[in-house]
Amino acid sequence: MAHEGMVHALEEAWRVLRPDGLLIDLRPAMVHRTVGIEGHAGVRPVGVMKEVFDDDIRANRAVASAIRGGLFRRVGRQRFDCARVMDSVEAFREWLAYPVSLGKLPPHERLTAQVAKAMRTAPRGAAIVVRGPLDLSVLEKRSEGR
Repeated sequence: MAHEGMVHALEEAWRVLRPDGLLIDLRPAMVHRTVGIEGHAGVRPVGVMKEVFDDDIRANRAVASAIRGGLFRRVGRQRFDCARVMDSVEAFREWLAYPVSLGKLPPHERLTAQVAKAMRTAPRGAAIVVRGPLDLSVLEKRSEGR
């Protein structure tokens, strides 16, 4: 979605929120996630994902524009860790292929092959763990906005 489309979405959110209503912006942080195999002995690192952050940069610019434009003010911000746990390589492949949650990802065939190899040698009950922080922002509707 282009920057203008995101700005329009924020304007629409402002329009439908009640006075002093809150908008929650929760997105993966612009940090490359790590992938590992978790077993009884802990997590064994396998690799790092190489996400493309273009949409995140545009989203951050749109939020900044809406704040500068007087639609919202930021009343809270927090970053917290998140782990996605999958029990099979197939589940990992499906997760990588799901564009709604991940946006644009470059091909991760090599990483998927590394995960598959690590799972073949992992103890029974091992899981694939993808870790990366989430950013949470709370925006309050400004009554005097546009």
